[in-house]
Amino acid sequence: MRRGRLQGLLVSFISVLLIVLGAAALDAQASRPIKAVAAENFYGNIVKQIGGDAVTVISVMSDPNVDPHEYESNVEDAKAIAEADLVIENGGGYDDWMDKLLSASPRDSRIVLKGFDLAVKKLPDNEHVWYSVDNVQAIAIAVSRDLAKILPQQATLFTKNDRVFQESLGPIRQKMRQISARYSGTPVGLTETIYLYQALPMGLRVLTPFEFQKAIAEGNDPPADTVVETENQIKQKKVKILIYNEQTVSPITTKAQADAKAASVPVVGVTETMPPGETYQTWMLRQLDELRSALITAGS
Repeated sequence: MRRGRLQGLLVSFISVLLIVLGAAALDAQASRPIKAVAAENFYGNIVKQIGGDAVTVISVMSDPNVDPHEYESNVEDAKAIAEADLVIENGGGYDDWMDKLLSASPRDSRIVLKGFDLAVKKLPDNEHVWYSVDNVQAIAIAVSRDLAKILPQQATLFTKNDRVFQESLGPIRQKMRQISARYSGTPVGLTETIYLYQALPMGLRVLTPFEFQKAIAEGNDPPADTVVETENQIKQKKVKILIYNEQTVSPITTKAQADAKAASVPVVGVTETMPPGETYQTWMLRQLDELRSALITAGS
């Protein structure tokens, strides 16, 4: 009888201990920041703006001097992803190396977001969805939602920060409308497809053959006839400005840039990843300011 009572007390003690330990584990999860990993630093910046101090973010690709299409992951990347609660990548074939790292450390509790899948506006053969403000708005909403799933105690913070982020996209939209109102229809050249997500909504008339842009974006040599056409458009000043991707550089794009300078065609540099010391918003606004200045210089 006494032995049975002791066993019962032991079972009760173990049950209480498990409950206490479980609660402690939950408290530990709630007290530590969410670990987030972004394939590209602009996504990391968006996550940080929404997550605030409740999130620590590691951005894998953050060097604006590196061609994103040629990036190779390393052991540090793999370790960070293995420990992450939330991972955000672009998808759409842009950063396939990220999927390989995720497959190497599977975990059901980890949330994975893909900007390309969340994008509300997609252009054919063009994975650069983060250059669309509407896409970034949708991505930010998803980030806020999933951060709240991981850390419900901070859901109010995430919602508040997301609202602030959404409002901060207003000046980008306003500047694009201003450029469109004055320069819609202006013929421009692009070295690759990345800027189509802003050029087209602003009504700029892109003359560069799409096959040329697509080949450069994919790291390939464009068809010879498109190279000749692109060069003639620049040399003959059929395009008012040349928008040049500074991170996807080849002898062909370097020559296009040199031809533009020789013909006094203003060149506007854009990047695929966010330069150091900027936010997504300041990055986009600065490039739009540079675009507007070039259009003014061109006398459009």
